[in-house]
Amino acid sequence: MILTMATSEAPSTPSNFIRQIIDKDLDSGKHSNIVTRFPPEPNGYLHVGHAKSICLNFGIAQSYQGVCNLRFDDTNPEKENPEYIESIRNDVEWLGFQWPGEPKFASNYFDQLHGYAIELIKAGKAYVCELTPDEARQYRGNLKEPGKDSPYRNRSVEENLDLFDRMKNGEFEEGKMVLRAKIDMASPNMNMRDPIIYRIRFAEHHQTGDKWCVYPMYDFTHPISDALEGITHSLCTLEFEDHRPLYDWLLDNISIECHPQQIEFARLQLNYTVTSKRKLKQLVDEGHVTAWNDPRMPTISGMRRRGYTPAAIRRFCDSIGVAKANSTVDVAMLEAAIRDDLNDNAPRAMCVLNPLKITIQNYPEGQVEQLSAPLHPQKEMGERTLPFTREVFIDKDDFREEANKKFKRLVLGKEVRLRNAYVIRADEVIKDADGEITEIICTHDPDTLGKNPEDGRKVKGVIHWVSATESLPAEVRLYDRLFLDENPDGNKEKSFLELINPEALTVVKTARVEPSVAEGQPEQGYQFEREGYFCIDSKDSQPDQLVLNKTIGLRDTWAKIGD
Repeated sequence: MILTMATSEAPSTPSNFIRQIIDKDLDSGKHSNIVTRFPPEPNGYLHVGHAKSICLNFGIAQSYQGVCNLRFDDTNPEKENPEYIESIRNDVEWLGFQWPGEPKFASNYFDQLHGYAIELIKAGKAYVCELTPDEARQYRGNLKEPGKDSPYRNRSVEENLDLFDRMKNGEFEEGKMVLRAKIDMASPNMNMRDPIIYRIRFAEHHQTGDKWCVYPMYDFTHPISDALEGITHSLCTLEFEDHRPLYDWLLDNISIECHPQQIEFARLQLNYTVTSKRKLKQLVDEGHVTAWNDPRMPTISGMRRRGYTPAAIRRFCDSIGVAKANSTVDVAMLEAAIRDDLNDNAPRAMCVLNPLKITIQNYPEGQVEQLSAPLHPQKEMGERTLPFTREVFIDKDDFREEANKKFKRLVLGKEVRLRNAYVIRADEVIKDADGEITEIICTHDPDTLGKNPEDGRKVKGVIHWVSATESLPAEVRLYDRLFLDENPDGNKEKSFLELINPEALTVVKTARVEPSVAEGQPEQGYQFEREGYFCIDSKDSQPDQLVLNKTIGLRDTWAKIGD
């Protein structure tokens, strides 16, 4: 099922099944305050799917005057990186959310987690297993056949305590043995067939250094971390539904008072998008994109660099709602949210991507006239200054030597208005030896600044322009969707890499922009007349060399392609 955009409006506090559960818990007195958490693993940058989870967890906490913790579930030091930690912090803050105190780390609880593992061993509910990975797979069974008990399952408590202590002390090589919970090898739920809860890893941890050489598994760490933090409602995506019995079993079998309720919701799945961290990392590592924050990437940092706004992303996440069943959301809904936000809030400016020189023969040489134009046509944002000179640039596509009546731009022998400036008439065309137009000689009507011609001439066309001498050069990067296929993850005939859109990035080095753009800060968005929405690149743009990223077009061109 594909959800499509019905309206740009989204309720400020939409109800959903999670809120109904929380309302019931508050009404019954089960909880008096709400505590949620956003628990990313620091093994990559956050993507648009995480944005939904962020907005849900932090949004629910805000709605109920509770708190939401930012916690890094950092149990796999070999794949984790401080760079990812910093990027995640920045992304959550940029989206507009705060957490109490410093971020939390699952590694903060390694001592307690180790203690709870010993508690399970002493209760006869965990054991050290020496099956090789291949043997463990054979013993585990499958969905149709039950598993078999490990030959090490009935070791004594004393032997398990000794072996686990020696594991902790680094006496065994990686893979030699693991600590498993003793649950039920015949369970129909594969997650309950004596899952691994600790394994040996000789890896330095970014938070704990070389203190540990045994690390807890995610499924062991997550529920206990939730309980230690007093989480009331542990909101997870649907793939964790089958893990919920293990979540509950662990908390029921250790001496901990808090028992959060795990609730699963449908993750955000967008068409034309890949959100697998492994595949996103592959795109980066193999050079298909420049970095995690490449504006073609569906990462939050990539969207931010491309010019997406936090308000638009939050609004999009509200508009798609919270469901119990997976579905695919049309990426056009996200693009519409961005377009609506920028239309309301982005200042206007002019940019000529493919300049064609206009010489206004009756305008004084050397004169620079400072014209005034609104930063926004419907909002009180102030004014900007447009320098007008004898020579200006228009876009090559805005001129034709001959054209029918439908063409509302400049035609040889006819008039058009320059936006916020004068009416001009094309008198002569200059071409090079190859017959390419290099310049147009025009005449302007000096009495048409801010008003129509006095003799009643009707000038229907309006085109954008910049001064040839006062405008600034800019590199403009035109971005499009990264994939051509609606379901790049699910194509059975081609790899997702084969479905990359070869036109996802086009670099224009000839562009010229009005001077006011240079006053903007990195990530500042603009609506460029008839070109779309753009922003100043936060990485490569310099004061003496502007780099601008296309955020989104003025209209959905993909909808036309699909018709």
